[in-house]
Amino acid sequence: MNSSAKQRKRVSRSRKLGPKQRAAAIASMREREVDVLVIGGGVVGAGAALDAATRGLRVGLIEARDFASGTSSRSSKLIHGGIRYLEQMNFSLVREALIERGLLLQRLAPHLVKPVKFLYPLQTPIAERFYIGAGMAMYDAFSYTGFMKPGVPRHRHYTKKQLVKQAPGLDTDKIIGGLAYYDAQVDDARFVSTLARTASFYGAHVASRVRAEGFLKVGERVVGVQAHDLETGERFEIRARQVVNATGVWTGDTQAMVGTRGQFRVRASKGVHLVVPRDRFHSSMGLLLRTERSVLFVIPWGRHWIIGTTDTDWELDKAHPAATAADIDYILDNVNEVLMTKLTREDVEGVYAGLRPLLSAGEGASTASLSREHHVAHTVPGLVIIAGGKFTTYRVMAKDAIDEAAAAMDGKVPPSCTEEIPLLGAEGYRAAWNKRAKIARAFGVHKHRIEHLLNRYGVLTDELLEIIRDDPSMLEPLPGADDYIRAEVLYACLHEGALHLDDVLARRTRISIESWDRGVAAAPVAAEIMAAALGWDAEQVEREVNTYNRRVAAEIDSQQLPDDESADRARLEAPEIIPMGSLPTQETVGTRASDAQ
Repeated sequence: MNSSAKQRKRVSRSRKLGPKQRAAAIASMREREVDVLVIGGGVVGAGAALDAATRGLRVGLIEARDFASGTSSRSSKLIHGGIRYLEQMNFSLVREALIERGLLLQRLAPHLVKPVKFLYPLQTPIAERFYIGAGMAMYDAFSYTGFMKPGVPRHRHYTKKQLVKQAPGLDTDKIIGGLAYYDAQVDDARFVSTLARTASFYGAHVASRVRAEGFLKVGERVVGVQAHDLETGERFEIRARQVVNATGVWTGDTQAMVGTRGQFRVRASKGVHLVVPRDRFHSSMGLLLRTERSVLFVIPWGRHWIIGTTDTDWELDKAHPAATAADIDYILDNVNEVLMTKLTREDVEGVYAGLRPLLSAGEGASTASLSREHHVAHTVPGLVIIAGGKFTTYRVMAKDAIDEAAAAMDGKVPPSCTEEIPLLGAEGYRAAWNKRAKIARAFGVHKHRIEHLLNRYGVLTDELLEIIRDDPSMLEPLPGADDYIRAEVLYACLHEGALHLDDVLARRTRISIESWDRGVAAAPVAAEIMAAALGWDAEQVEREVNTYNRRVAAEIDSQQLPDDESADRARLEAPEIIPMGSLPTQETVGTRASDAQ
């Protein structure tokens, strides 16, 4: 049987999402109409692509920048029901999110989603314990209403004496006791890149750095988009029976290209988080704190704490929201209310700011009070818009969007089955975890390193270990970022769709927020590894490193400034890098998707 015949027999595509697969996806989308084209490579867009592909539809997914480069890499990194929404009486949202939490923990992504324990410190006796305890009991009860167990323990009460042992870093002069409950956490950007790869594995044609610059229309009906490959400079058309707009805070900009007003308005709310070393204060669990505006989380994150978030309107540059000195001081002031040893600006090793897409009917309400529910609409024929929602419920949002698109298609489209589709790396993860010591001995790698890899790649860790077997130098850690090894940089390029240095240091790894120098020391080494994978010349390596360093400097400068306007101007001093012609094109890879498999 010749190779093309073998290709036709394949049920799914490669697990790789590298430059050749990207070029093949673009070639396929430009030459043949897709059933569903998804615009937006965040968690909802990637989830919609997977949902549509697993229904048997022909699917395209395009993202103007990198996967998860917006909201989906800058969240609180929690998979949670949203305990504060109980006070808003939004029981259906909490229940839905808790059911999804259990599904992600136990079936869909156990390698990426992990339980995390939070303490709510009590400052007044009896009434506060009863009130918060009743809410946590309800939270636990909702988590048992789905089709599987929640995957985390129930809440429990702590006395002041118990807290001294469990959280010695807290100022117990202000605390009389506490309640602890469980939620879950995730590396949000890693989750999205894995989700995009899983969509590709099931047949979706996936390409980052492809921008939709206009809609194709026949009469009033949308029949596709005018696309621009920002890596090669090529412009082309993608025709689709249905287009799904999953662009989050950019929803209004995308809607404007159609020439009609949408049915709802998306407001951007800025959320800022700080990253501090884990040894700055001692606690066996994270914290949930009330503030005058909302709530503040202190989240265990490996050798770090993530502390946030703020919740304020943002009407400036959507691609690069900037944290201000006021944002940082607000977070420090609030967390210091309960800490024995106070945190200062010198303790902050990383800062990031992201935007939440919140649905709003008007200008009056504060962003903290706006709903986290999502809505789907067919604003014009051929165009489905999905907006609002939260990271935890991405799968439900994706299902609802594809249901809406499918309802407008001729013929019967199967129902969603993503509740049964584990992400790549999940199948066999627990067995691999149980064998981690044996794997470590077989490859001569420390067990902690294998644990790190398993919790980032699941059973796909085998692919990184093969890279190390072929080149033992790939086991060396990156400068200034001991948690990450060189093999992860190469793997990000060849398997995970990373095209630029920022993609690797800010999203495939979290070096940009987890190292004191924000990844400046790691940048030259990572760029040289990427050069071998992506065919960069010395000039391109230098440009990537310089651009990354200027981004870091601009972010640090913005974080010294007092308000959004001045911080935004400082952040925009760093240029974007969009090289032309550095990646394979249709001609160099082949005109059909199958040519690159």
